[in-house]
Amino acid sequence: MSGSLLRLVCTAAVAVTTVLAPAPATAAPEPEPGLGKDPTSVAALLTALQKLYREAEQATEAYNATEEKLKKQRAETDRLDRALARTRLSLHDSRGAAGRLARQQYQSSTDISPYVRLLLARDPQHAIDQGHVIGRLARERADTVGRLTGNERKARDLARKARKALDDQLALTERRKRERDEVRERLHDVEELLASLSRDQLTALAEFEKKGITEAQNKFMASGALDSVGNGGDSKGSGIRTPSAEGDRAVRHAVRQLGKPYAWGTEGPKSYDCSGLTSQAWAEAGTPIPRTSQEQWKRLQRIPLPELRPGDLVVYFPEATHVALYLGDGMVVQAPRPGAKVKVSPIAANPVLGAVRPDPDGKPLRRYEPPELPEWATDGSDEGYEGYTDNTDTADTADTADTADYAAPAPDTSTR
Repeated sequence: MSGSLLRLVCTAAVAVTTVLAPAPATAAPEPEPGLGKDPTSVAALLTALQKLYREAEQATEAYNATEEKLKKQRAETDRLDRALARTRLSLHDSRGAAGRLARQQYQSSTDISPYVRLLLARDPQHAIDQGHVIGRLARERADTVGRLTGNERKARDLARKARKALDDQLALTERRKRERDEVRERLHDVEELLASLSRDQLTALAEFEKKGITEAQNKFMASGALDSVGNGGDSKGSGIRTPSAEGDRAVRHAVRQLGKPYAWGTEGPKSYDCSGLTSQAWAEAGTPIPRTSQEQWKRLQRIPLPELRPGDLVVYFPEATHVALYLGDGMVVQAPRPGAKVKVSPIAANPVLGAVRPDPDGKPLRRYEPPELPEWATDGSDEGYEGYTDNTDTADTADTADTADYAAPAPDTSTR
């Protein structure tokens, strides 16, 4: 067991008797042989696991946020590189035109000014015409010099911005790598703790948490937090407020993902993390939303819980590190945590922070038929204790991307 995990376990022994609910916990003791018969030991272990899962999800969302910034920075770097290439081509053409003018001026130069030659001309009209030609040539020369000067200035400015953009891209790549390592470390702690437990201990742990979730759901629903759901605009008296057309599409897309595995840093189509599922569901509905749960909570319109309608997002924990998509009747579809699969869960499976609506201007449908859920939609573990493995596919992808980022040669940002 790692040093950090051992410290976590030792600290939990002090507070074990107060940890009985499914809310995120802060510590746990060393698992004991009699775990399945000792509810206080189960509660303490649950505390440790929930803390580790929460830390892993926080690290995952930080990684996701940096990944989004990196995507935008790559696009900006590419845009500046293309603009710089175009400007250098224009600069090349301008220098060629300036060179031709210089040669023409040298070849036609004499000791007599062109204006003096006009004054000596025998035909005044011819002299006027010649004057117009000379004026036009002078303006063309001035324009050529102006374009040359402007292109040189623009090329220098773009070269400076391209260098800055590349530096920012490399800095984000390095930060993403550190955050990827942080996710791996947190998930390794989870894996290490789970690997130390017997099958009976895992069963006792899962049953204890499931019981806690049921109690939390009953308490949440009895509190009246969703009392007005279904008032005005419900469908066939089902107690489900009608969604917008976009919300309906988001719900149906999320339901089609049921049974797919949780994998950190992913947004489909084969696997999802929590915000990957919600962001992709709304993208499929035609309304792109921020990638991470924190940004979804920060940037989308917040709504009171009694106004929840299918498709709205329920955000969890004080740091907004988990998110699910509301189905109605106090249920959500979510990608719970590593080791679990996309499933339908009680809204109170985690401590609710609040709710947001991606389409506040979307008009509710007049009629709404909720999607048909498979019989096993609520089966499986919200806890993720069974089938847990670290997400090596995502890690391998990140490694490849890091290599590509660091191996890419810096563009030539000179103006010459």
